Amino acid sequence: MNQKNGTFVLHSIGQVHCGEGSFTVEILPPYRPAMAQLDQFSHAYIVWWADQLDSDEAREILQCTPPYAEETVTGVFACRSPARPNPVAFSVCPLLSVDVKNGIIQVPWIDAEDGTPVVDVKAYFPISDRVRDVRMPKWVAHWPEWTEDAHLLEDPT
Repeated sequence: MNQKNGTFVLHSIGQVHCGEGSFTVEILPPYRPAMAQLDQFSHAYIVWWADQLDSDEAREILQCTPPYAEETVTGVFACRSPARPNPVAFSVCPLLSVDVKNGIIQVPWIDAEDGTPVVDVKAYFPISDRVRDVRMPKWVAHWPEWTEDAHLLEDPT
């Protein structure tokens, strides 16, 4: 990190490929050794750069109306909008297959666009990554999975 201006450099380690029901993450050759033993996990975080929304204007957006809660205005830290000060995004994906030799991770879906740069992959560890007592606002209560575990907050508006 540059101590003077707070900037640092990220390197793409691969890219997302999407097409006709097929979703893969291709890891570039220099980074393929980092895939060793990834096939032993059922899920991983795919960390990606929302490059299609990386502009000075998009980085200044601090509030939005999420598409899944059109009656609510949130700060970008309270939603998954790719328009944010740093367009870092991630998807937790089931791993269908991991081909270290060819650098291909096959997933059933990912919410990144075709050609999106990947900046990291992290194995999912349920002992530290799953949160038991989750609290969520009512504006996401309609999401079908895991909401039965959540203690919903009263809508502050």
